[in-house]
Amino acid sequence: PRRPMPPPRAPPPRRRVVEPGSRLFVGNLSYEIDTDQLRKFFETWGPISDCFLPQDRTTQKPRGFGFVTFRDAADAKLAVSQADGTELDGRQLRVNVAEDTRGP
Repeated sequence: PRRPMPPPRAPPPRRRVVEPGSRLFVGNLSYEIDTDQLRKFFETWGPISDCFLPQDRTTQKPRGFGFVTFRDAADAKLAVSQADGTELDGRQLRVNVAEDTRGP
């Protein structure tokens, strides 16, 4: 007569909470740079929790920009003020706070 209850669903995966202002967009990167080099460059200003270089889907090569997430927004703010316009691997970097394009 009664159907058994289905097993409980697992909760949705939790997104890492990133402190507002701690994620930076880094533009005009050399196509030769890798995440280790980018991380090492930005660790000058404080501990990094994440470093990401998007790749082109067809060529699998870097797209010339990346994202660096600091553990502390104050370190990120300092990095923006000091790293924007500096040179890395022969290219003048554009560094600013990344906009959050993800939904709520």
